[in-house]
Amino acid sequence: MAYDGAESETRAEDPMSHVRYIDKTRDYYRSEGYERPYQWARFEDVPFVRPARPLAECRVGVVTTSEMALIGEAGIWDDNPRCDVYALPTATAVDRFYSKKESYDRYATTLDDVDSYLPLTGLAEAVAAGRIGSVAPRFQVLYSQYSQRKTMTVDAPEILDQMRADGVDVAVLTAV
Repeated sequence: MAYDGAESETRAEDPMSHVRYIDKTRDYYRSEGYERPYQWARFEDVPFVRPARPLAECRVGVVTTSEMALIGEAGIWDDNPRCDVYALPTATAVDRFYSKKESYDRYATTLDDVDSYLPLTGLAEAVAAGRIGSVAPRFQVLYSQYSQRKTMTVDAPEILDQMRADGVDVAVLTAV
């Protein structure tokens, strides 16, 4: 899909405009030759539950699709390009992380502010203030997939297993 820059210019002039991601995704799939438009996941029953105890007593985990890596270190994808779920330590200083994400609107944003899409600093502050009990020792990174089947049958169970092993009570989901 070619980009002509017109949308970026419109956003610059109109602060209330927005990126039409659903339309862009449909256009992308059409340009790739798919006969059917992309079908967004939809659930009749929302699979969320109320935490069993107050947040101030809960361990919080993070799941992100921001494809995080450590600056200056080989990433897990470098050795295993088919790896779709992996974990990184939450105790790592945020300024050591960067996103390898390539599919985001470069005309509307940057990935310079890691805290804006990986809220480890804010979660540490919430622990210090007593608003949450603790942060899990690692966060899960999910490589963005367009396969709902794979996400539901392979990736989500792997993330759930890792979070259960870490004693996570509630999860924060973030994206780029």
